[in-house]
Amino acid sequence: MLRRPFWFYLGPAFLVSVGYMDPGNWATSLEAGSRYGYALLWVITLASAIAILMQLLAARLGVVTGQDLAQLIATRYKGWRARGLLSTAVLAMMATDLAEFLGVAVALNLLLDIPLVLAIFLTVFDVLLILWLERFGFRWVEMTIIAFVATIGLGYVVELWIVQPDWTDVAVNWFVPNAQVFDNTALFIALGIIGATVMPHNIFLHSSQVLTRMSDEGDHDRRRILKLMRWDTVGALTAAWLVNSAILITAAAAFHEKGLLITDIDQAYVTLGPLFGEAAALTFGFALLASGIASSTTATMAGQIVFEPFLGRKVNVAKVRLWLRLATMIPAVIAILLTAKPLSLLVLSQVILSMQLPFTLVPLILFVSSRSLMGEFRPPQWQLNLAWACALLIIALNLWFLGAA
Repeated sequence: MLRRPFWFYLGPAFLVSVGYMDPGNWATSLEAGSRYGYALLWVITLASAIAILMQLLAARLGVVTGQDLAQLIATRYKGWRARGLLSTAVLAMMATDLAEFLGVAVALNLLLDIPLVLAIFLTVFDVLLILWLERFGFRWVEMTIIAFVATIGLGYVVELWIVQPDWTDVAVNWFVPNAQVFDNTALFIALGIIGATVMPHNIFLHSSQVLTRMSDEGDHDRRRILKLMRWDTVGALTAAWLVNSAILITAAAAFHEKGLLITDIDQAYVTLGPLFGEAAALTFGFALLASGIASSTTATMAGQIVFEPFLGRKVNVAKVRLWLRLATMIPAVIAILLTAKPLSLLVLSQVILSMQLPFTLVPLILFVSSRSLMGEFRPPQWQLNLAWACALLIIALNLWFLGAA
């Protein structure tokens, strides 16, 4: 049997990683950095560690069972339970797509100075892009997403070079909690960073995308795939941790040290120009555009993954993705015409995601805990205990946000 090279198995986690550096995360990190400097960096480290654990479980589930999470829900629960869980997942995909394409629209609005409503309609092209790329195979899609991730990372290397942060403070606050700043607002922002880290579509997408690496391997090869998928996941989400950290570090160095509070993405773009020159603002805008396109693309991919088990049949991929985009785009256009701010719509999408999250995390952990399903590939008990603790923490934080929203 032909043994595939290690690099063949790398890529699925990079599709997932853009969900951890999406436009919704930008606003939280920008406010955290501008309001508290580097003091909340450790929260990003904690949130990233939790994300790595959950995505490792999702990848393991797909590799071991040969099915993604949506398919397992449909086959093992059946009836009203399966349809109920999958219907909440469909709603979550729509909410995710709303947040992601708004990031693209805001970036186009800022960079091209075009009306926000027109920018929203232009976002349909990212769906057409992914449909076109898929004709050439999954590797082209992944390489395009990796290119977007590299663009975001490069953008923030440039930003950090421009703003010149205090790297000593950064190194300390990355790993050491700072209790001195913990007033109610800091707690709210910190909980926001953690509570919005693990999103349902990332779990579904990762458990599905690893299947593109599977063929008729035996158990020995499956162990090798799991090992390589661990490297893929840890590497990709470490990159996401660095990018999210860079957003907060940039905000701390650029705004906090000058006494400026940033609470929205477009505010950061407008403010960077006068402070550090047009290059800083443009770099920020292009990184935001790359983030929005990449995360919007993966959100629509996740939508198709859930729709097929939900409907119980194969679906036309092009129709599903276009309908998903239209179903979220039209309400957003109406809301913005009625003077709603993009940030308000982002908050709404996060509330919907918080309501759905238990219906994704609980089945995930139950499935990977099943000895009959996972066999010898069941995770060690300490890992499962840690997963339950993290899931309960995330669910509690999201419920807290839901009550406070």
